[in-house]
Amino acid sequence: MEQREQRGGERRMPRPERETREGLEDLLRRFRRELNESGQLRDHRRKRFFVSKGESMREKQRKAERRRRHREVRMQQRDVKGRG
Repeated sequence: MEQREQRGGERRMPRPERETREGLEDLLRRFRRELNESGQLRDHRRKRFFVSKGESMREKQRKAERRRRHREVRMQQRDVKGRG
């Protein structure tokens, strides 16, 4: 899918054209897929509420800590399986 740009760098809503002999269900499915691939829905949900810089930094730190702990647990499980 090509990324269509508008003035100001904003992305446009995907507009799939109805192909010949294509049912509405197929058109809707294709539209949802294009919308999902474009990432617009994800961005909209993320930007729905204001998040301060401090709050976003704390969230990033929490996620990084969780990733680190998860990796540690996986490494320990891998070591246990290797010894057994």
